[in-house]
Amino acid sequence: MKNYLILLAGSPATGKSYLVNQLKDIFPDMFVITPDEGKEILADSVGFNTLEEKVELENQVWSFYYSVLDLYMEVGKRVILSEYPFSYKQKGRLKRLADQYDYEVITIRLVADFETLWERRRKRDIEPSRHLSHIQTHYHYGDKLEDRTKADNLVTKQEFKNIISKRGYNNFQIGELYEIDVSDFSKVNYTNLKKILSRKINNT
Repeated sequence: MKNYLILLAGSPATGKSYLVNQLKDIFPDMFVITPDEGKEILADSVGFNTLEEKVELENQVWSFYYSVLDLYMEVGKRVILSEYPFSYKQKGRLKRLADQYDYEVITIRLVADFETLWERRRKRDIEPSRHLSHIQTHYHYGDKLEDRTKADNLVTKQEFKNIISKRGYNNFQIGELYEIDVSDFSKVNYTNLKKILSRKINNT
């Protein structure tokens, strides 16, 4: 039987977390790993006082992420899913791991027009449910900020646009690609994608 690594890619605010839950319906036993979750856990456990410390913690998260991915591939977990705004920064390492352990890679890339993405990103960053560590240059567990618009590490519209372009979020691909336009969530139908993936993976 083949082993699969599903990479759920796309810019922030494309609805990757929602699609993860959709895919759990057809692959209930898959292993899910997300770098952002690791960042939040480490921020709550250790915290940071400066932007430099935040960057260093994030580097540690990536080391942990790749070591866990390596472990699950080595033991032969059949379906692994990872979601993140993947870019050229991760492509080489992910491809080497997949080749090393003979995993077939499937990339699901979510795309949308920039203005829609920006509006979603802007709203998401200031929602109370957004982990505060993502929008601050200093954070420790228990910190609060009632007015999220006053966070000191909010991305600007131009910065967001530059990041998408520079990192090539809309071009990321390893292995077979399925691209979905999520500019209008009300028009997105994941049923066909789920059927295709189910036939491909569950029948091999």
